Amino acid sequence: MKAAVYRGPGSVATEDYPEPGDPRPGELVLRINRAAICGTDASEWAHGPLLAQPPVVLGHEFAGTVVAAGEGTPGFSVGDRVVCGAGASCGRCEWCAAGRSNLCAEYRTFGLHRDGGLASYVAVPHDICLHVPDWVSDTAAAMAQPLAVALHAVRRSGLAPGRSCAVVGAGGIGAFVVAAAAARGADPLIVLDIDDGRLEKARQLGASLTRNVRGADLAAVLTEETGGIGAHVVIEASGAPHAPAAALSGTRRGGTMLLLGLQAAAREIDLFSMTVREVNVATTQAHVCRTDLPEALQVLAERPLADIVLDRVIPLADLVEKGLRPLAEGAAQGKIVVDPAGA
Repeated sequence: MKAAVYRGPGSVATEDYPEPGDPRPGELVLRINRAAICGTDASEWAHGPLLAQPPVVLGHEFAGTVVAAGEGTPGFSVGDRVVCGAGASCGRCEWCAAGRSNLCAEYRTFGLHRDGGLASYVAVPHDICLHVPDWVSDTAAAMAQPLAVALHAVRRSGLAPGRSCAVVGAGGIGAFVVAAAAARGADPLIVLDIDDGRLEKARQLGASLTRNVRGADLAAVLTEETGGIGAHVVIEASGAPHAPAAALSGTRRGGTMLLLGLQAAAREIDLFSMTVREVNVATTQAHVCRTDLPEALQVLAERPLADIVLDRVIPLADLVEKGLRPLAEGAAQGKIVVDPAGA
């Protein structure tokens, strides 16, 4: 089969790669219909390995059709369309027992620690798969996982209806965060980015105020747009080096700054300011399949979210030049989706 294999810094190529073979008990083998890429994939290609363990087939956002089902996979049959979570957890450790499977002691992410979905086929555990409703397209289904990440992030932030929220970065994951914050009832919902196209999408997704901050002082803009007191919740989704410190400055007394964008190096933040203003600092990682993934599918079924956030659909052969590179350079206008069978 064809697969996008990551072998090290700057090394991703579409190669002939062994198929998964027969599924083990509890596994499904999927023919990939659509896979999406995100900043994590681009960061691994441009700066990694950060989390990945190469050589590995990339891809942790994907949806497919069951072509083989192993023993012990009740509810799934050949021909079913399914979406899969980002990684496999053990189900036995204290984090899994507490409902935090994303923090599992043995968590293995597809596309980082085990072969992922940027390929013709992939083998996955059945217990992190959900059936895709008939009225949700393959392209939309591939966005269920990143939307689940955004819903998990907003849940972690403690955002409540009627509370102000500022989202820094409206790119791939940031756009989903905007949609999730709007669904949670953020008011006002302020979105900051350096690209007018992404800001237009943010308005379509429910942002009440947007501002292009290219060349501006991000901290000053956050303070200005929140009446000088900061937002109840600031979600940093850009991963820009200066953004965490600015997000802290733009969070009001007693508010919450949530860090979602991954940083490539250690950053300084003002601990004195954080302490004397009782600012809560929260972080977020991946999603919980049991709660976040079903909600994501429901949102995708009810709203034209996928049509709004989609940038382009590309064939697997164009992954680097039309997918990873634009993401790494900040040129993508929205979600980039891959059709493994596309020419």
